[in-house]
Amino acid sequence: MDFRRRFFSASFWVLRNTWLPRLMAPLTRGCGIIFTLHSVRPKSDDPFQPNAHLEITPEFLGQVVDVLGRHGYRIVSLTEAIDRLALGYGNERFAVLTFDDGYRDNLEQAYPVLKALGVPMTLFITSGLIDRTSELWWVALERLIRERDRLTASVQGGLTELPCGTPEEKATCFSVLRDVLIRETDEREQRALVRKLAAGNGLDLAALAGELMMSWDDLRALSRDRHVTIGAHTHDHFALARLSEAEARADVERGMTRIEAELGLRPQVFAYPYGDLDAAGAREARLIAELGFQAAVTTRPGVLTSAHARDLMHLPRVSLNGHFQDPVYVEEYLTGAPFVLFRAASGLSRAVSRRAASTR
Repeated sequence: MDFRRRFFSASFWVLRNTWLPRLMAPLTRGCGIIFTLHSVRPKSDDPFQPNAHLEITPEFLGQVVDVLGRHGYRIVSLTEAIDRLALGYGNERFAVLTFDDGYRDNLEQAYPVLKALGVPMTLFITSGLIDRTSELWWVALERLIRERDRLTASVQGGLTELPCGTPEEKATCFSVLRDVLIRETDEREQRALVRKLAAGNGLDLAALAGELMMSWDDLRALSRDRHVTIGAHTHDHFALARLSEAEARADVERGMTRIEAELGLRPQVFAYPYGDLDAAGAREARLIAELGFQAAVTTRPGVLTSAHARDLMHLPRVSLNGHFQDPVYVEEYLTGAPFVLFRAASGLSRAVSRRAASTR
């Protein structure tokens, strides 16, 4: 369990068992909230689900809409939320539901739930995944490990055979390979290693994208619904801050161009892949603004406040995390209290890290 999940688990226990959220809410709940979602699919009983944090059930999605309604939040499109920030939001709080990448279950599972409730949604599309040319590497890794008892992979410059027979071994194997891909390689090398690993073990990456991601025809149908906003999420889902400025600009522009060519619309809103401090900084915000986007969303947790009208290229979002599928958690999110505590703990963690010797 990583730091963020451990911290939020502990924080939620404290918040649910004290008066702290009610005391903090008048100061911390802000004017609105943007939620991050990925896959929406029925619950799985598989003991190995390393990407479970990226999945919620259709039933929980319906519960989220219900909680928001009961607490007086109007669910709006991201473009309307931007207008509300710019013009002043009045007394009515608002929420936005955003879906990253372009999973087919957004059409088959999430859209019917939201359509029946008259609720808008924003889709951030990774055009390379819709084209079947980019790598859904986190799912590929899960598939390869799930279907094998041992996996041969390139780790630290050499071939290593990793055991993955038991659920515990599979979890360890996934963690080791994920860390290699996101910490020990650059973005281009990461994808080359994934392609090599898939080819060596008989996994067709294009077919995997075809299975899990929407098609352009799917998106054309969705884009005709006035309750659906289409945003951009780059072409190849690279962490932009790990690319040169020219490479980052090219990846964003290619994603915009593909969406415009296929759907006949130019996306006005953007989501940074990964979206944390290490993936989306000041350079990336400047680049996105220069390319003409109205606003961009991160994955930095927090609620919206009037101050965000002055920095529309770094809007916070709150993950509807598959490990926390309970309406009680959503109610805590709306107070804003967990994010104040998280920022304080993160700041302390970074301060300690700067004072400690590097282990790399």
